[in-house]
Amino acid sequence: MLNDTIKATFKDAAQKLTGHRKRDFMAKVAEDYFEGSARKTETALGWNRDSVQLGLHERRSGILCVDNYRARGRHKSEAVLSNLERDIRSLADGQAQADPKFQSPFLYARISAKAVREALIAQKGYDESDLPSRQTIGAILNRLGYRLKKHKKSNP
Repeated sequence: MLNDTIKATFKDAAQKLTGHRKRDFMAKVAEDYFEGSARKTETALGWNRDSVQLGLHERRSGILCVDNYRARGRHKSEAVLSNLERDIRSLADGQAQADPKFQSPFLYARISAKAVREALIAQKGYDESDLPSRQTIGAILNRLGYRLKKHKKSNP
């Protein structure tokens, strides 16, 4: 049917497109070379047949589907739990000090991320399953301008 050079050209062209333009191109190739069949196009070129099928529907109806890329992925914990940032600041501000040499604008927190997480549960009433992990709490503290220092072991 199609030789390998033409298939490679189609794949390269589709890879350079995005969104509805990519679906429209894949649908056009399906109509012209594969009798409008998304399954045959998938078999021959390895494209997702759902995308080809959506492109065929878009070409027939003339209505373009809107891609909602912003809704994808995981949102930051501060965005999901609206008061988390404020509560972390209230806990860390009492335990923070400025850099003694004034070489950085960051505040050094004398509280660990684990202690902040435990204080959020005990003092602020958060449920343990709703809170992010200790590592994420540490990352949030870093984003808020706090730097965590390792605790020194006490000498006996």
